[in-house]
Amino acid sequence: MAPNMVPTAESGFLPYPEIRPMLATVGPLPAEHEQAAWAFEAKWDGARCIVSTPGDGTVRLVTRAGNEATATYPELAPLGEQLRGRPTVLDGEVVVLDARGRPDFGLLQRRMGVVNPRRTARLAMEYPVHLVLFDVMYVGRSVLGAPYYERRELLSQLGLRGPNWSVPAYVEGQGRQAWEASLRGGIEGVVAKRLTSPYTPGVRSPEWRKTKHLVTLDVVIGGWTEGHGSLTGLPGAILAGVAEASGLRYVGSVGSGLSDRERRDLAQYLGVIPLGHSPFINPVDVTGAHWAEPRLIAEITFTGWTSAGRLRHPIWHRLRPDLTRLG
Repeated sequence: MAPNMVPTAESGFLPYPEIRPMLATVGPLPAEHEQAAWAFEAKWDGARCIVSTPGDGTVRLVTRAGNEATATYPELAPLGEQLRGRPTVLDGEVVVLDARGRPDFGLLQRRMGVVNPRRTARLAMEYPVHLVLFDVMYVGRSVLGAPYYERRELLSQLGLRGPNWSVPAYVEGQGRQAWEASLRGGIEGVVAKRLTSPYTPGVRSPEWRKTKHLVTLDVVIGGWTEGHGSLTGLPGAILAGVAEASGLRYVGSVGSGLSDRERRDLAQYLGVIPLGHSPFINPVDVTGAHWAEPRLIAEITFTGWTSAGRLRHPIWHRLRPDLTRLG
């Protein structure tokens, strides 16, 4: 078998390697005195995809989990024509933009996993995806070992522009400006990438660092769901609501971040204010809910709202005894 050739399901061969995505570690932005060595990109709230083509005008998309996604996003097929004659492997993120031009993961979820041709064609009209391309790993030859800045220059030279894909710019050495720009643009956060970093497939590398924006919110606890295993009998998650003029609106469950001690304390507090019905004005899509009088206030952090009005990536921070009324 020739180098960089891989077997396909059709028992043929593709003139490019199968490459798993390089992953970023979670952490703060590099310190200001170190930022000259780093590039800063927007962190897109979407689905990671490896995009490859043998150069024959077709294109293939594979998710981070290794699932085939080509048929799911038919509006990306014309990208293959721009790469005709150039066997290529690219890295990117598939997003759906809302009316303000901001990524909305809730809208993207309506597209994910759909393979029926009629349905994908209809969804492509209603919720068109946009492919954000931010790296190249192969273009006629492997460039995995090339530094980030060289790969980005090569990516820009490919001239990839279309109605459903683009190659957004990055900035060098300006972490604070990138952070503030992402805040203004409603972007999920910033990814810092060392300018000299090679592309290491499948590795969560400290050479790439992602930093998300977090929003702090006080929520009303209107119930809880029981934990499993060692948490049996204790709250596994609380059911959070936001007070509105029409009543308490359910916005999601929060379990991440709770310590064992906090779970025991919550079990004691919630045990003295049970309620025989839901205190929320809207449906609660969980099973086994225990309702409680909406007296406890908690502070949480989260990364944004879904299109269904639910908290995205909520994390428990603390109970707010200064706002809580148990008497």
